Amino acid sequence: MIVRKYRLKKGWSQEQLAEVSGLSIRTIQRIERGQKPGLESLKSLAAAFDLSVSELQKEPTMASDINFTNEEQAVIDQVRAIKSFYSHLVTYLIVISLLFVLNLATNSSYIWAIWPAFGWGIGILSHGLSAFEVINFFGANWEKRQIEKRLGRKL
Repeated sequence: MIVRKYRLKKGWSQEQLAEVSGLSIRTIQRIERGQKPGLESLKSLAAAFDLSVSELQKEPTMASDINFTNEEQAVIDQVRAIKSFYSHLVTYLIVISLLFVLNLATNSSYIWAIWPAFGWGIGILSHGLSAFEVINFFGANWEKRQIEKRLGRKL
């Protein structure tokens, strides 16, 4: 379903689309994940987006057929990077917590778990700075320069 593209194009959250269309947030989530909507849901969504039901039913043949603008794609990429960071952070917290529990259960006289926490923490900090674009050494400009360099073109 291309509901997600239309929703992002309007700048709406799933909650806002649910409110405008009169559907539940859960229904919006299911449809965006690929579940086929019923006719009433399609009518509600079409009305919310000012489209006909047939326009809303158009399925791209491949995911790449959904053309996002450069700005939309940049925002989507940034949100994915932030999501990746949070996933990394949660994994870090769980694993390091388990290491400290293991450390304290086996030998509490020497706290060795601090070393993996410190080393991995540096990686987490770097990932966070990059995801939130505080410091972005390998951003779009770097990628462009590397591509041009490898293609033998001058900037």
